Amino acid sequence: MLHNVNQLLLRHGTRLAAKKMMNNVIEARIIKRKYKGEGVLIPRTLMITTDLPFDFKRLQFSVRLAFAMTINKSQGQSLEVCEINLEFPCFAHGQLFDAFYQKALN
Repeated sequence: MLHNVNQLLLRHGTRLAAKKMMNNVIEARIIKRKYKGEGVLIPRTLMITTDLPFDFKRLQFSVRLAFAMTINKSQGQSLEVCEINLEFPCFAHGQLFDAFYQKALN
């Protein structure tokens, strides 16, 4: 989420997995935090820019695309931004080193 839609469920930084994309709404489920597994609907939001000499209006979803991959799959990848999720322990000796090493190279 790029900005708050609902103060409890859909806050800035909430991570979601999209289940269904429609013209005016995205059906998704929360994959992190307190409400993990909760289903949500994300509406398109009207954004109006007023700091220009003219009004600029657009309808957009307040989400940003992100991807996830395993530590093994990340080897050899060049990533600008990387988050390492250690909710579950690394399976093999050296996996954590590989994850940190890949980020340190960039």
